[in-house]
Amino acid sequence: MSFDVMGGLHALGGGVAGYIVPFLFVLTIVVFFHELGHFLVARWCGIRVLVFSIGFGPELFGFYDRYGTRWKLSAVPLGGYVKFLGDESVASTPDRAAAEVMTEEEKKQSFIHKSVGARSAVVAAGPVANFILAIAIFASILMFFGKQITSARIDTVQPDSAAAAAGFKPGDLVTTINGRTIGSFADMQRIVSVNAGEALSVEVERGGTRVIIKAVPALKEIKDTFGNVHRVGVLGISRSMAPDDIRTERVDPLTAVVMGAEETWFVVDRTLSYIGGVFAGREAADQLGGPIRIAQVSGQVATAGFVPLIHLAAVLSVSIGLLNLFPIPLLDGGHLLFYGIEAARGRPLSERAQELGFRIGFAIVIMLMIFATFNDILHLATS
Repeated sequence: MSFDVMGGLHALGGGVAGYIVPFLFVLTIVVFFHELGHFLVARWCGIRVLVFSIGFGPELFGFYDRYGTRWKLSAVPLGGYVKFLGDESVASTPDRAAAEVMTEEEKKQSFIHKSVGARSAVVAAGPVANFILAIAIFASILMFFGKQITSARIDTVQPDSAAAAAGFKPGDLVTTINGRTIGSFADMQRIVSVNAGEALSVEVERGGTRVIIKAVPALKEIKDTFGNVHRVGVLGISRSMAPDDIRTERVDPLTAVVMGAEETWFVVDRTLSYIGGVFAGREAADQLGGPIRIAQVSGQVATAGFVPLIHLAAVLSVSIGLLNLFPIPLLDGGHLLFYGIEAARGRPLSERAQELGFRIGFAIVIMLMIFATFNDILHLATS
């Protein structure tokens, strides 16, 4: 199989700048807030931060703040890191040799000499910052732009669809699914999309009466507005676009924060359900994407405007925060796993055990990156 990679990239719309600029914008926001979480809690715990870097590799430019931290932008913009006093590498592996010759004053500011609780707080602060960023973005969109709500009223039912087989009719207003209140067509779509092959109990209002319908969404491949293919559950119905069924609601700050938290949880829940489905064989692993896919989607979403792009940043922030909590050595979750073992044992794991763990974690991360990149290239070749 052969294909023209550059031709495919230019076909995304706008050429290289059309996808790289939005990609870097989105990724930089997410990475900055992740590392800022580590940085702020470290400072709060009295840990000296040596470096705050956006990107890896050679430094492009930077400066020192009044606390001696080097803030810099590096050449490979696919992540970032903060390096503490007592770290051997950007992955916060401890420098045991340096720790042994530290002065008492240096030990007070060293990451490795802090309590398990303090180290755990610093490590967990990165993913937590990602979740807070996502909630803030979702809430801001709701407050300043409002939320367009289309009622869950059915306009058409496709012949030979799951909806037709279940007995839905045009004009039905969906009120609950499996006991959950449905306030909009989007609410219904979210439940249906993740329940392909599962029987749903749907309550509709029809001619002033309540009717219970048993429906089983069919698994279908659908294309979004950018041509990306997704496998989701569908019933085969369309929404009503009548003026009475469409409204825009402005949201007060408190409600917006609550709704932002709910949206963040939805992304977490959907991600975990998908990963669980992959291991259970219910989902295909080819939906896992890496930097190329993120760049492609960023460029596509950017054509729709700033609000969709910043919304993508919120979704990506949740994903990165969640990924970093996985108990894989080298990631934040791996560090937390080691600290949990240390707290239970009363002493840290041996240097050999930690080194072995980091090597295994590194191998897992590399394999995941290769697999995701392979998926991206196949997706690019067939799009």
